[in-house]
Amino acid sequence: MSGLTRGWRARAGVAVAVTAAVTAATAGPAAAVRERGPDAAIEAVMRKPGYEHARWGLLEVDEKGRTVRSKNAGEFFIPGSAAKLFSVSATWRTLGGGHRFTTPVLAVGHRHDSALDGHLVLVGQGDLSLGGRTGPDGTLEYTDVDHTYANDVPGATLTPQNPLAGIDELARQVRRSGITEVNGDVVVDSRLFTSSANLDPGPTPLIVNDNVIDLLTTPTSAGRPARLDWRPHVAPYQVDSQVRTVPAGGATDVSVTASPDGTRITLTGTIAAGAKPVLRVSPVRDPDAFGRTALIEALGRAGVTVHAHATGSNPAGLLQRGRHTTERVAAYVSPPYTEYAKVILKVSHNLGANLGICLMAVHAGSHRCDDGFRPLTAFLREAGVDPRQLQLLDGRGGNPVDRIAPTAFPRLLRYWERTPDAARFRRSLPILGVDGSLAGSCTRAATCPAHGKVFAKPGTVAGFDAVNDRLAVAGDTLAGYLDAGHGRHHTFFIGVNGASAPDIEGLLAVMDDINHIAALLQQQAAARGNGPRPRR
Repeated sequence: MSGLTRGWRARAGVAVAVTAAVTAATAGPAAAVRERGPDAAIEAVMRKPGYEHARWGLLEVDEKGRTVRSKNAGEFFIPGSAAKLFSVSATWRTLGGGHRFTTPVLAVGHRHDSALDGHLVLVGQGDLSLGGRTGPDGTLEYTDVDHTYANDVPGATLTPQNPLAGIDELARQVRRSGITEVNGDVVVDSRLFTSSANLDPGPTPLIVNDNVIDLLTTPTSAGRPARLDWRPHVAPYQVDSQVRTVPAGGATDVSVTASPDGTRITLTGTIAAGAKPVLRVSPVRDPDAFGRTALIEALGRAGVTVHAHATGSNPAGLLQRGRHTTERVAAYVSPPYTEYAKVILKVSHNLGANLGICLMAVHAGSHRCDDGFRPLTAFLREAGVDPRQLQLLDGRGGNPVDRIAPTAFPRLLRYWERTPDAARFRRSLPILGVDGSLAGSCTRAATCPAHGKVFAKPGTVAGFDAVNDRLAVAGDTLAGYLDAGHGRHHTFFIGVNGASAPDIEGLLAVMDDINHIAALLQQQAAARGNGPRPRR
């Protein structure tokens, strides 16, 4: 998803997991094609209730660049997170798929035996994960509904990794360098880039746990307080849970509030006995101060004493003082950018997509994130995409100005097919019925032959319609590849703007209608084989 207006969740009565709530609409695309033909089946979906005032877009292009189907393909659509195909592609090609982020800790001052008379400086380098998702095989792990969506989308879960893994590794390296005492301070250097108000959520050079606190509520027995687990534990953050367990079948509704500085978090509400744990998140308001404290605490665990106070604001003014001896005493090296692209695309990671804009700006020699759109435009031209077919003011597809014409998508997707990274890029997208944002539809190959054969990025922009007491679906889209068999891949875009839904389940049904159309297209593409030449 790309955008969900805050406050709609409670009005919509969210109480079910995403994968459970998605209907079985994609269960029978092959049967629908046999009974009515693909075009009639697609039109039937587009005429369903909720689409009376909507505008549909559809474009399918075969492996030779020939148009198979087209509907309003030259008009602008609200893309939602399908826009991430462009921002992630540009970041991938600008930085290089093998790019690794190296986050150093510098010792600034003079060392006397094992004591540092000076400061340790943690230099933020725009590493989205900093070890917090890295699995034992060096890949970045993810869940189908990411924790960053926990307050808005039901069913969010956590990866098992320690969110402070990178910070802990840096602290251990500092100790191995021979430093056991710091007589100065610890400073976070976040001068790599300055974010923009247009980028929401706003990227920061140092990111720990996606700049959120995870809050997991588990029911106990009826009438008793629910159990709370939260992470990462960093001072001075404190969490107070007032959530109580109600009898099985009762209401599960957990809300989170925080003090203005974000350090005092309160959970309220109820959770039904026997229900699955409920995840919520609370934002870290000052990522630099948070990262500084996290490193000081990690240094203590590693056997390094820091005499400065662990909590408080980041003393960035120390970075402006005179020249001193500088020595790199630690560095965390990330997995390659291809792993980050996979996570951003699979789970629709908004912060990661916006971060790419900033990273492209830095690559171009600027500290202003807004300058990252110049490399993005240059990439579009390289890929053969007319920049005039896009209007973007962020990387995630959630800004009110964001618009993309369907005709831009096949050009981008076919560009990747001409590169050595074609298969890697394709498999970085959510796969229908298998993983990421498409895991909940077409879940069984026995009833949905398109299972595992659609590789595509969905996008949703929705908010609460107070006039009609329902959800307004500004945009719901899907763009990617259809496995047409024999190594062939068709590219496609499906989108609807201006739909409506009665509640969260209705919104999920809109998403599933899009997935159903994609399944119909895939089955027809695979069945076409050596049939008649597609019309131009």
